[in-house]
Amino acid sequence: MFERRLFFHIDWALLTAILMIVGIGIAMIYSTTYVTFPDGSGQAGREVRTQIYALVLGLVALLIFLSIDYRMLAEHSLMLYVALAGALLYVLFKGSTQMGAQRWISIGSFNLQPSEFARMVVALILAMYFGENRRGAKNTSDLIIGGMFTAVPLLLIAKQPDLGTAVTLLPVFFGVAYLAGLRMRLLAVIAIAGLLLTPIVWKFALQEYQKSRIQMFIDPSKDPKGAGYQTIQARITVGSGGLLGKGFMEGTQGQYDFLPVAHNDFIFSVLAEEKGFVGVLVVLGLYLFVIIRSLEAARLAKDRLGAYLVGGIVAGFAFQVIYNIAMSVGLAPVKGITLPLMSYGGSSLIAAMATFGLILNVRMRRFTN
Repeated sequence: MFERRLFFHIDWALLTAILMIVGIGIAMIYSTTYVTFPDGSGQAGREVRTQIYALVLGLVALLIFLSIDYRMLAEHSLMLYVALAGALLYVLFKGSTQMGAQRWISIGSFNLQPSEFARMVVALILAMYFGENRRGAKNTSDLIIGGMFTAVPLLLIAKQPDLGTAVTLLPVFFGVAYLAGLRMRLLAVIAIAGLLLTPIVWKFALQEYQKSRIQMFIDPSKDPKGAGYQTIQARITVGSGGLLGKGFMEGTQGQYDFLPVAHNDFIFSVLAEEKGFVGVLVVLGLYLFVIIRSLEAARLAKDRLGAYLVGGIVAGFAFQVIYNIAMSVGLAPVKGITLPLMSYGGSSLIAAMATFGLILNVRMRRFTN
């Protein structure tokens, strides 16, 4: 458990950067959901309160995962993995449905999305498996077993359907496997196999709306008022910000709902419109600092388990950040991949804070026995 002397080894710079990103996200959610009434008064949407409540719960989760030795958590990773699989199965049969997807478990007034915690649990069990295995990921059979640990939640999440969140488990797997000694030759074989399977995936695995998103990414002008609408509006929103932006709460694309779900998937586009290129650079700098500082925690880890755990978490986090930003500026197909720490979503924020609790945990305990 937490020892008082470990308090001095907490990475306060990383924690500060994380909270700054969360604060910027809440400000953008406030701006996007603010409604002005005919009498001149106005108020922000309930999403702001929900995000603040989630931040409080997230800080509690961060403290919990910071306080308990990460090695103890890894030892119980199989139990956490079974609990995650059970929750995902429950979602498939009894879950709450919103916007055509069955992804949530209703707990009173709060909707819990178990898939958001999959990256952390998968990183824990993979780090434990490869960390205890002296051969690491060099043996093909061990790599297959690690892949199976990843495939089970991935398939369950994709079935919801939530292909965007499911795909984010792959960087976690490859991040841990790479640190565990995955040969580059084998990685190249996997990449080539993936390319060869693309036609099969297109024909049998992707649903029509997913195919439409890819087609509209290539040429959104084919259906500017339908499937291509989000891509077009995202580009307009980002481009309209200019150098310094239109100002806080002065944006039009997010404020007047020209850009759908602006407070969620496209929060970065709103930032670009209101704060401009300068604001974008600040946020990108914060994300880069968080990623580099987290990678430093992996480098300083006292054992392979800690290094693998942080590496997997950072790989999944970095993939989310890069893909969402690319999507927000029209450089990637629209997928349900949120911008971690900034986008609206209680489960997403709580899960992100918990995973950073693990990263802080690994760095903090580098001096322990």
